[in-house]
Amino acid sequence: MKRKPFEMLFKEHSKVIVVDDGSNDNTILELKGLPIDLIEHKMNQGKASSLWDGFQLALKKEVDFIVTLDGDAQHAPEDTGLLIDKRLKYNHHIIIGARLADKDSIPAKRYYANKIANFWIAWAAGYPISDSQSGFRLYPANFLKKLKISTSKNNSFVFESEIIIKAAQVGIISQSVPIPAVYREDARPSHFQGVRDITLITLMVAKFLILRGVYPQGLYKSAIKPMILKLFR
Repeated sequence: MKRKPFEMLFKEHSKVIVVDDGSNDNTILELKGLPIDLIEHKMNQGKASSLWDGFQLALKKEVDFIVTLDGDAQHAPEDTGLLIDKRLKYNHHIIIGARLADKDSIPAKRYYANKIANFWIAWAAGYPISDSQSGFRLYPANFLKKLKISTSKNNSFVFESEIIIKAAQVGIISQSVPIPAVYREDARPSHFQGVRDITLITLMVAKFLILRGVYPQGLYKSAIKPMILKLFR
């Protein structure tokens, strides 16, 4: 990642943590001289571990909330204000920057993979979700302090989906904020692998659903009820 996106963050936020997960693209050199807290993984440990390590350091700073964004240039740092503004109304919930309304800007495979993931995760969480795969999020610190979740490398792209479900189980839902879908030609390729990662997410969701007797109420509240309401509008 280039220096400029980080510099954009400093204009609005004094506490910035960067997790370098075993990069080999000179990211560390780009960060020199910037007023950040750097967590450096000498070897790639996966997204779940990287996020978790960032959470733990941020929580030590006694913050009220944590904003996350991926390092693949798909999120505009200057849009963090949109999430923070939404928090003023929903300060105990997770705020997610939702890209799927910007369908024409998203590669078709990614768009439909995300829609499939949305269906399953919304079912397990029990409410409609606009973009379950967006890594551009605001988390309430109190929720993260109590969160117990696997951070294994195999759980990398399951981690953020599982957070949504675990949050719903304690009464914390997600609120969405529309953001642009940014897919730059010079951005590094995403590590998200549609078939593999959606399969892992589906298996994780299946476990939650089985434990709750398939949770038909969740299917009704997340998909059937919104469909009925839409028909009668």
